[in-house]
Amino acid sequence: MMAQKTGAGLITKVIATVAPRWAAQRMASRLAISRLEELMLEQRDYYGAGRGRGADGWRATNASADSEIAKGGPLLRARMRDLVRNNPIAAAAVQVLVSSLVGAGIRPRAASSDPALNRWVDTLWADWSAHADFDGHTDFHGLTALAARQMVEGGEALALQRLGGKAQGRRVPLRIQLREADHLDDAKMQSVGNRRIVQGIEYDADGRRAAFWLYQDHPGDILRGVGNRMESVRVPADQVIHMFERQRLQNRGVPWGAPVIRSLREIDDWQVAELARKKTEACLVGMLLNADDETGSVAPVVTRDDGTKVEQFEPGMIAYAKGATDIKFNQPAGSGGVYEWHRVQLHIIASGFRVPYALLTGDLSQANFSSSRVGLNEYRRMIDMMQWQVLIPMFCQPIWDWFIAAANLSGAINTPRVAVEWAPPSFESVNPLQDAQADLLDVRSGFRTLPQMIAKRGYDPDANLVEQAAFLAKSDALGLVSDADPRRVSKGGQVQIADPTTPLGDGASPQN
Repeated sequence: MMAQKTGAGLITKVIATVAPRWAAQRMASRLAISRLEELMLEQRDYYGAGRGRGADGWRATNASADSEIAKGGPLLRARMRDLVRNNPIAAAAVQVLVSSLVGAGIRPRAASSDPALNRWVDTLWADWSAHADFDGHTDFHGLTALAARQMVEGGEALALQRLGGKAQGRRVPLRIQLREADHLDDAKMQSVGNRRIVQGIEYDADGRRAAFWLYQDHPGDILRGVGNRMESVRVPADQVIHMFERQRLQNRGVPWGAPVIRSLREIDDWQVAELARKKTEACLVGMLLNADDETGSVAPVVTRDDGTKVEQFEPGMIAYAKGATDIKFNQPAGSGGVYEWHRVQLHIIASGFRVPYALLTGDLSQANFSSSRVGLNEYRRMIDMMQWQVLIPMFCQPIWDWFIAAANLSGAINTPRVAVEWAPPSFESVNPLQDAQADLLDVRSGFRTLPQMIAKRGYDPDANLVEQAAFLAKSDALGLVSDADPRRVSKGGQVQIADPTTPLGDGASPQN
């Protein structure tokens, strides 16, 4: 129902000629009814879009994600890095996220239709990944962990393809060089023909990324002095990996802790202020006062024996006033509710980082077994999503493609493409026995395969099978029977078959 026009009608005008007061009352009633209709309409809108005292100072825009990041991205990175360097809560949150995302490493396994090719590619990868770092500090898994840390802490990570150079003499002449987001020339904004450059990223006519404009040296590196190369150079997009989490239609990332940067800073300031207050209270042990002057303050009246005034407090200090005949001891005030307030703030920070409170703080006093499992299940779903939607497609898979292309160009393999399966690290089980039994039931019921369960734990199913066969063959040759050998021993611990090569029958019962 739309509000009616509230201007004076013909009837009201006629009445006004003979009874002005009555006409005014009629007009006021119509205005009141119209306003009531408007209020009813407003109540049907979103409360969050309402205007009033509760929304005073709330400024919001409909700017694009890239516009918002262009304004605040560099400062967000700088502040988050400062917090991670100096604030233990921020440092713990980043470490927990990186450990969960990467752990010991996200491992690939060649998955083409040719088993021989798969084994050879896996061998090449094992040799190459141990020396994947262009700077020579770590291996592929170390690079993955460092890239994930840069993404969580700084919002995004860059990796460059380096062919030849230090890689010469090896079968796959490829190295990976990591770069921080600061290397991206985000001040470069221009149009070049039918292309445009926005925050250092060049887009073609169709809006696809064509190149990145990168500084050769870190723009904040003051140790290299005047030798810094501060001109950005164009690097084709197929030679650059740019990893970040997309929460909107955006082309740059922001630190994962951006929602709680101010909370981290404020709780840090509060801790410093609270500690300073306690130290100040503890400095002054007591005061010797004149019995006739109960209200004298320390600063203007307390003096030393030589007549000089006391201008600073010292630990264990007892202040003397002239003619002191009485002593009063300082009683520091209590700080009730500090622990509860601090815990609430840490819960807020944990939510902003998307990390369970117990993992962030190590405080398990408010958790039990069931609540811990429920909280961890949701956290693991989030980590699983980040691994398969960000880390693997935006970092691991491009590096695998570079590796296969380099191996093909060097003649190590004769195909430019090899399918791959990735195995992220598994989470430590809260209840290993129950989880193992559930996995066994899944396999025996056909819901999952044994190779899937092996890969779930971060191992290569083929390598596991070869190793197990070799171990069992050696055990048979030595005449050893192990409880871990399901061919001979049942789940109940009873020997089923003396010789695993003997077929079942004539008294031999199938394994449980």
